[in-house]
Amino acid sequence: MTGTVPRELVHKHAPHEVLLTDWTTHGRDRHTVRARWPRFHTFYASRNRRFDPLLFVETVRQTFPLLSHTAYGVPFGSHLVWDDFSFEVEPPGMLVPPGPADVVLDVTCRDVRMRKGCLVSMTMHARALLDGRPVGSASTRFTNHSPAVYRRLRGEHGLAAKHLRAVPLPPGLLPGTVGHLLPENVVLARTEHAGRWQLRVDLDHAVLFDHPVDHAPGMLLLEALRQAAHATYPATDTMVTAMSVSFEKWVELDEAAWVSVRPLRRNVLRAVIEQSGAPCLSGEVTVQAVPVPAAGSPRPLPPDGLEPLGPLGQLGPLGPSDEVPRSPGEAGREAVGAVAPAPATGGRAG
Repeated sequence: MTGTVPRELVHKHAPHEVLLTDWTTHGRDRHTVRARWPRFHTFYASRNRRFDPLLFVETVRQTFPLLSHTAYGVPFGSHLVWDDFSFEVEPPGMLVPPGPADVVLDVTCRDVRMRKGCLVSMTMHARALLDGRPVGSASTRFTNHSPAVYRRLRGEHGLAAKHLRAVPLPPGLLPGTVGHLLPENVVLARTEHAGRWQLRVDLDHAVLFDHPVDHAPGMLLLEALRQAAHATYPATDTMVTAMSVSFEKWVELDEAAWVSVRPLRRNVLRAVIEQSGAPCLSGEVTVQAVPVPAAGSPRPLPPDGLEPLGPLGQLGPLGPSDEVPRSPGEAGREAVGAVAPAPATGGRAG
């Protein structure tokens, strides 16, 4: 059985949520990171025999703290803060294989700024292969803050006080309308306006809130955009294949946040998450209609036997749903993580 890296290196508390298995550093700023994807996951569930694109995103997110701690001198207890994040997946490469799903990420770090032997900020690029087949790529820029700097940015209020003031959880949309099976995985609630939802922040969610945090995690915000895209394009063969977002402010727990999308161009949505009338995250989400593989059909061959895939949006026409759910009725951006000193049980998740 393939083991995983220590959970504190990827800022997770639950051992079964650790996806990374190994890493190698080649020279100064090039790394190989290996992961194994679960065939079944309670939150990042496969759909139409393809892995969840947010499982790829979570794999890349776990790579941030892993390399920050092991290759760039970041001490435990520091906070990694997202500035921006983008990804793109290849639908043929996301097909669930019959055997183990071993993923290899080729990671290059650029614009690396160090101070006194510790990371200040960097840009990270990752390309992933599954069984030798391209899965996708991602790019992000993030900064590292010491506990003292983070406290100055976020204030001195304790986690318990922030959780006590958290917004009550509103009823969620039907799971099937946002690409899920389980009601507890729905992160959007209805509003009176088409294309606009309230963000559901479930502090008891076992995956998104793997451990207590003082803000809405970045993975929750990206999941909200993915679910908004499915609510807008409700066909069962749709797949979010790309996102590009900028994190502008933290989303606080004690005030309602709102998720909005609108068509920007073919198969692309403009997305915003706002709070108190100010944008906290903005970006674009790309959706494709992806053919559902027939039962028993073989997994496509690696790249040498692969027909070129057309540009994004060319796998099939999409149109925004006419049935969008309705109802009558400062400084800083998204923290990717912090972790308690080793060998504590982990830390913050993005």
